[in-house]
Amino acid sequence: MSLRTNLKKVLPPISITEQEALDAGDVWVEASIYQGKPDMKALRDVPAAKLSDEEQAFLDGPVQELIEMIDDYELQNSHHIPENVMDFLRKNKFFAMIIPKVFGGLEFSPYANSTIVTTISTKSAAIAVTVMVPNSLGPGELLMHFGTGEQQNYWLPRLSKGEDIPCFALTSPEAGSDAGAIPDAAIVTKGTWEGKEVIGLNVTWDKRYITLAPIATVLGLAFKVFDPEGLLGQKKELGITCALIPKSHPGVELGNRHDPMGVSFYNGTTRGENVFIPMDFIIGGQKNIGRGWQMLVSCLGAGRGISLPAMGVASAQSAFKSTTEYSFVREQFGVPIGRFEGIQDRLAEIAGKTFLLESMRVLTTEGLGMGLKPSVVTAMAKYHMTELGREVTDAAMDIQAGKAIQRGPKNVLANSYTAQPIAITVEGANILTRSLMIFGQGTMRCHPYLKDMVDLIHSNDKGADSEFNSVLMKTIGFSTANAIRSLVNSYLPFVGGADSKLAEVKPFEKRLKALSSKLAILADFSLLVLGGDLKKAELLSARLGDMMSYLYASMATIRYYEQKVSEENREDARPYFEYAIRWTLSKTEKALVDFINNFPQGATRRLMRVLTGTYTSSTSHISDDLIRELSEASMKDTQFRRQMCHLVRSVPGDGFDINFQAFEAKHAAMPLLRKIQKILRKEPIVPAPSFEYVVGQLLQKGSITAEEAEQVLDYDAKRKVSINVDEYTFDMELTTGEEFEEPSLTSSAA
Repeated sequence: MSLRTNLKKVLPPISITEQEALDAGDVWVEASIYQGKPDMKALRDVPAAKLSDEEQAFLDGPVQELIEMIDDYELQNSHHIPENVMDFLRKNKFFAMIIPKVFGGLEFSPYANSTIVTTISTKSAAIAVTVMVPNSLGPGELLMHFGTGEQQNYWLPRLSKGEDIPCFALTSPEAGSDAGAIPDAAIVTKGTWEGKEVIGLNVTWDKRYITLAPIATVLGLAFKVFDPEGLLGQKKELGITCALIPKSHPGVELGNRHDPMGVSFYNGTTRGENVFIPMDFIIGGQKNIGRGWQMLVSCLGAGRGISLPAMGVASAQSAFKSTTEYSFVREQFGVPIGRFEGIQDRLAEIAGKTFLLESMRVLTTEGLGMGLKPSVVTAMAKYHMTELGREVTDAAMDIQAGKAIQRGPKNVLANSYTAQPIAITVEGANILTRSLMIFGQGTMRCHPYLKDMVDLIHSNDKGADSEFNSVLMKTIGFSTANAIRSLVNSYLPFVGGADSKLAEVKPFEKRLKALSSKLAILADFSLLVLGGDLKKAELLSARLGDMMSYLYASMATIRYYEQKVSEENREDARPYFEYAIRWTLSKTEKALVDFINNFPQGATRRLMRVLTGTYTSSTSHISDDLIRELSEASMKDTQFRRQMCHLVRSVPGDGFDINFQAFEAKHAAMPLLRKIQKILRKEPIVPAPSFEYVVGQLLQKGSITAEEAEQVLDYDAKRKVSINVDEYTFDMELTTGEEFEEPSLTSSAA
């Protein structure tokens, strides 16, 4: 009996839904990471993302106008999105960013889609979700790729104009993460449609968590098809199928709502019992019965890398902008709180991770802009970018403290903080994505021979043994090369090279390559020793997935620093870059150490240590000096700092505007504030009941001029508004805040 035959008895077969998920999407730079040879040339050759003139005009026009229309505080205290906002979204084709122009859509690039959604999300998560869903996985994209010509010509123009609002229903009460197990069923039967007897489907479904369902006019629906009477052939179970059903169709129920964390976007249920639909309702027609899962996973690869990661970036840029400004303006013990090392630790984390998130957003959408659908990369992006968004928001909440927990129009963190679990949960719960999807799908897609080997193991062809042996020898050669590369990188680090033209990047590029080589040999041993049981070893699989993900993030960080940071801004950007790259590489090292320490087979564990040079649990870290340097840099009003929050568009009088006015005024007044401090050290003013009183006394003495007094008092007034929080009456009616009047020179000098 051959080795292949023995393996066939041991290895569990791959289900159809698993196979379709593994086959979906494209392979990109992640394959070179998995194989131990990060392709830095391919990374640097990726066409740079840039908004077209039309996309920039949309951002500066309709998007800016939308930002100015939204009162997110009012929205979160109401039950419905204002109709004027919904009308504006329809009229300006916010629901048609991915639909081709030939059908009346905008046909924007993935980078533009991400930029627009991120910008909206910095203002309102509810509106961002409303916009992102029709432009992600749903009827529009499914129709574009799989619809019949007749379906496309009818539905896509209507979706573009906003005449129809779509939703897509996949999740059932009994099937969440295991979407392939949906119980919703359709029976092939005969029925009456438009006065004629036709063959169609009798569908029963119960779906929940469906975004836009309560206001949708057309329902995308996934269900399993059965043909017990053999009307379509001999096969009884035909598989998951996707259909498009108008809300007005008899038997369709849409409307009952959920309340997702109080974030006021429309989310709810849809149900139907024995609803007869003709075959024409199936997306792509009758020939696409049973192709639904393949259609879904092939489309999900793109949208997953845009919409929810955009929310992570929006959370980070909002947190970065507001917290760095607050940390500079807010003082305790006569010192900006951003100068206290405890605050600096969190402030540097916010700044470094915001740099990392923007780097990942740009690279991922650049890949999508090349026409690729890299399903593993987008899974990485969805998991890590939403998690990073949560971490940055948590850090910002810690720093802004009392101000952050008092809700109101001035609070720019509370709604983002509330919405974080939504991004973490939807389009594949993060726990599942990390523990099963990233490495599980990545190893089958990225290993050069594994997929062929598995296919041959389960093959019934006569020549399968010979082909299997040939692939096996190639696999052995691949693993041997990985082992040698890991040994060289572990014990002869000076041999490794780096192609970057920037001296500060070269050592990190070398570390990236060395860690990638170690990942490759760990992955090989996992497959060799654990085989099919690796699928059950979720903790180990998650750590290998983490290594892949953090190395991808490292590549994104290097690319952004090299290509998106101008020469004149490089010195200002360097601490941001260094924090981000050190953090990703140290997280890679930790995942490596934890993987080896917990590998179940002792002899293999010892061999792994030798091949990777891993004899200790210690890993590299971010120094206190870098933390101090980055936190100070984040509070400077530099061009690069503004680049790190460029997607936050403030409106006069909103929380962002109030913070920035105080931040800018303090920077302008710093020379005068130092001058006043110097004067007061020599001639203290006692008593000093207020800053206004002190300034008035100095003005009377002639120590400062009237112009100088006016400037520092203007700053102090803006400072007070910035550090203040919203107040309410006893019955929780918002006060106007008019009691905080700007001081006059007359009252200050009195």
